[in-house]
Parts: sequence; structure tokens; C-alpha cells
Amino acid sequence: MRAGVVVAAHPGVEDLAVRAEESGLRSFWVYDTPMVHGDPFVALSLCAKATRRIKLGIGVTSPALRSAPAAASGFASLNALAPGRIICGVGTGNTARRTLGMQPATAAALEDFTAALQDLCAGRPTEYREGDRVRDVRFLHAGAHVNTSDPIEFVVAALGPRAAAVAGRRGAGLISFGLLDPTAWHALHDARRQAAHGTAPDPGSSAASYVVTALHLLRDDEDADSDAARDATGHLVLSLLDFAADNPAVAGQLGPDEREAVRRLLDRRGTTATAPDRYTRLYPDYLGRIAPQDRDLVLPSLMNSLALVGTRDDLRTRVTALERAGVDELLIQPVIDPPTEMARLAELVG
Repeated sequence: MRAGVVVAAHPGVEDLAVRAEESGLRSFWVYDTPMVHGDPFVALSLCAKATRRIKLGIGVTSPALRSAPAAASGFASLNALAPGRIICGVGTGNTARRTLGMQPATAAALEDFTAALQDLCAGRPTEYREGDRVRDVRFLHAGAHVNTSDPIEFVVAALGPRAAAVAGRRGAGLISFGLLDPTAWHALHDARRQAAHGTAPDPGSSAASYVVTALHLLRDDEDADSDAARDATGHLVLSLLDFAADNPAVAGQLGPDEREAVRRLLDRRGTTATAPDRYTRLYPDYLGRIAPQDRDLVLPSLMNSLALVGTRDDLRTRVTALERAGVDELLIQPVIDPPTEMARLAELVG
């Protein structure tokens, strides 16, 4: 199992990228959530200049955030700074759009966007549409300004079969947030393989699978729901509760304890599941370190399903099960002590 790290874009992020490279991690990613975090292209530009070997990924951008020409220009520009080290993650923009109070893109829009990015980043023309106006576009000065020669790796964010099928048809890999169930990974890979049948992969394409999670190695005699464990994993749990609070249909699929946590979260944030401006109350500090007063919302059931908490043997058992389910790389988002957490990850999978 390979290992990497994902963080929010912020000043000084390049120092973490250097530490990740020194720790032997394979990849370093930043989120693309414009109204919550910094700009991922700015962040990875700094990382590209500060590192030499580590892969650099954006996880993930979306057609609901950026046009294909603008996104392709960003990725091909990064590829000029770090040739062959760039990973383009694409998705419907579920979180990034909801932090704007908007809906994510459709699977069809995601597929068109992915195809256009793959064409443009490989130096090929592609069809670009605005309303009823359609034009063929391509980079006009590729060699002078961007790199379309070295391959860029593409991955599609997926929690279910529709997005996995997009990855299959486009010859792309998969990335999923908090999906630690090996059975669910088998289903994603089945959907991807079925959609890929008879489809020629893009030259230089990769079909690696990544899972984003959090990691907490228990100390001797430490309880699995200790404050330290909740602090290390709470950002993932709160992200799910935020999503459920923003989407009553999702909340309805949760168990009674989890629904009660959603209710308490809404009350604590001073909003409701139907308030039109609820996104302004739910998403501030999204995926950041949780406040101590919110530890009670970090339920053990959600910690166990979204994050890796346990002894060294426990964690290695779960990682091995994910690897057997076809997951190639484990990505963690460290929020407490990133250098130490990155070192522990490298040791765990090494």
C-alpha cells in the first residue's frame, strides 16, 4: 500500500510537502473548496518548486467550479513546474458547491469535463460549449507556457457506481473520501471495470485507487473514543454531519444516534435543515481541527466507519483489507501534528 497526505491549501503548505517527501510519502494533495480554503493551484505551484519527487494532486476540482479551458491551463501549468508529477482529481463538486449553497454537477457534466481536460492536457483539441455556441479549442502556445508532453494522472471522485463508471469510460482512477468498507470498494471497481469494457485507455493514463481518511494510533491503554482520537478524526466525522445537516435525505439514512448528532449540530450552529443560508453556518472551518465543545458529536460509530483508529496491528489489518479490495494508496488529512502523523503513516504502510 502506498501512502500520501491531503491538506487544505494555505500559506506555508509547501513546507508540509517537503516534509511529506522526506517521510517517503508518494503523493501530496490539496482540496479545491474556494470559499473555505486557499487556491489549490497557487498552493501546488509553491509545492512544485519546493519538491523534487513527490506527486502533487488536486482533490478534487469540478465543472461546477471551473471551465475546462481554465482548469486545463492550471494543470498544464503545474505540469510545466513539476513534469509528470501532477494528479488531476475531478468530481461533481459535492462539498465545494454546497459551501456556496449550490448543487453539485451532474455525472454527465463530470464526464464531459473529464474528457475535455484529458484532451487539452495531452495537447489535443476539444469541443468547448457555452450555451448554444460550440467551438474547438486547444492550447495555442503549449510549448512556451504549459506542458502537454508529460502525462497527467486523472482520478474521479466516487462514492457510487455512476461516478465510478465515468472513471471507467475515461480510463481514469478513483478517489473516495472516508470509504473504508472493502465491500464498497469491490463494488466501485466492478462498476469501473464494466464501464471500461471495450474502451481504449488514454495514453499514459493510470487507474490507481485512493482513499482519503484520518489516522490515529492508540497509545497503551488509550480508549478508542478518547479526546485525542476524537480530535484526530473529528474533522471527517463533522464533515459527514455537516453534509447530513445540509441534506435531510442523507440524514434520514443515518441511525438514531447519528440523526440526534445532526440535530444537535444544527441547534449548535443556530440554523435548520431548511434555512436557505444554512451553508454559511455549517461550513466555516470545514475540515479543520474541531473545537473541544464539539467532541461529543464525534460518535464512535462514525469514527470507526470514516477513519482508522486502533493499535498498530488493528490498523495494519484494516489497511491490508483495503489493499486486497484494490485500494492502491492511503491518503490521510492530518490536523493535530502533521509531521508526526505523516511519519506514522509512512511507518504503518512501509
